Amino acid sequence: MLLKGKVAIITGASRGIGKAIAQEFIHQGATVVFTYRSSVEKAQALETELTAGGGTAKGFQSDASKMDEAEQLVAAVVEAFGTVDVVVNNAGITEDTLLMRMSEDQWDRVIDVNLKSCFALTKAVLRTMLKARAGSIINVSSVVGVQGNAGQANYAASKAGILGFTKSVALELGSRNIRCNAVAPGFIETEMTAALDETTVQGWRDAIPLKRGGQPQDVAQLCTFLASDMSSYITGQTICIDGGMITA
Repeated sequence: MLLKGKVAIITGASRGIGKAIAQEFIHQGATVVFTYRSSVEKAQALETELTAGGGTAKGFQSDASKMDEAEQLVAAVVEAFGTVDVVVNNAGITEDTLLMRMSEDQWDRVIDVNLKSCFALTKAVLRTMLKARAGSIINVSSVVGVQGNAGQANYAASKAGILGFTKSVALELGSRNIRCNAVAPGFIETEMTAALDETTVQGWRDAIPLKRGGQPQDVAQLCTFLASDMSSYITGQTICIDGGMITA
């Protein structure tokens, strides 16, 4: 159990990649606190699933992009479990459209949920991690943040911003034994991609060197490695998990 005894906060974990991370962390022995914004039913179902085998998990309805809610979340976790060892900033949305048609609200919402949330929760947890002189912060970016994508200027900007934020946090906090890394998933098959037509999906698979899409569990296992002591000498890095989509 790579994460036995560790307390982890995972944002946006009621479905997809975040849900898989929560499941893998529980399997590896962590106490899991996850956040959700709107789907109370899904959150309750996940909490029941995670605790069914005897693990400890709790869901919090929280908007990670709001500083006061992030601070309240961390305070509640510390009160309940004593500390926070791992943070996975996973919350994210898309509002895709061509730049000419993109509204200011569409830009602001994506930047707030995807990028500002990383700032808010990371800042909120710092006092706890600094006191412990230990911690692992994992920011979920995207290959779109590395190479861009037409019709996703807001999403690409938010995910690229996460990469710069990750490097800066790693430089600031490394001397206190607090690590910060980013993961950049490529085409991961989730509930969202299941709604796409098969021709489009197969076209993406064909363009990937491994000739298949990734699974949420693939990202979860990478996050487990970065959360564990096995990665104790890794910080400030962006790890693409994309089947070879980006090779340079």
